[in-house]
Amino acid sequence: MVVLRRTQKLAGALPVTASVTAQSETALGDWYVNRLIVDRRPLLLLVSANALLPIVLPARDVRSLAARLPEILRARLRRLDIHPSVANAEVAAMSQVLVAPTKDRSVVGIMVDFAKVLPFHLEIGGWDDSTLPFVEARLAATPCHAGRPFGGVVFPSRDATRLLLARWGAG
Repeated sequence: MVVLRRTQKLAGALPVTASVTAQSETALGDWYVNRLIVDRRPLLLLVSANALLPIVLPARDVRSLAARLPEILRARLRRLDIHPSVANAEVAAMSQVLVAPTKDRSVVGIMVDFAKVLPFHLEIGGWDDSTLPFVEARLAATPCHAGRPFGGVVFPSRDATRLLLARWGAG
């Protein structure tokens, strides 16, 4: 089971199906999602709570996002070069997706930072959907919580890999 925590912007498209206290059973934890506009195009920004791993995708068919989340994550883990058995274990743990409002202001703050940076990676009129995985990779290489001591700094790509391997084994 995984919890998809949507911002208030998505309240109409993703009604709440779980309490705020629900906890994900996955290595990457809850997923936070927000809708934003870049170059007059709507996008969804998803960020995992435990590793701050970003996913950027076009804001199409938002109502079915909860049902599509496991396969969206499988594709993201493939781009991250996670072993298929580890990715399959994480996706299998997402057999049930519950929707809840956001609860961790720290993760929401990281989403705000990523949203501010996104337009600088997407040249006006010079990008399409095939560009988004490259932007994800750049965001995932960004150190998060950089004001903390070095042990507290989160590098999303590195930490996602570490968390997945710790939970599901080396494959």
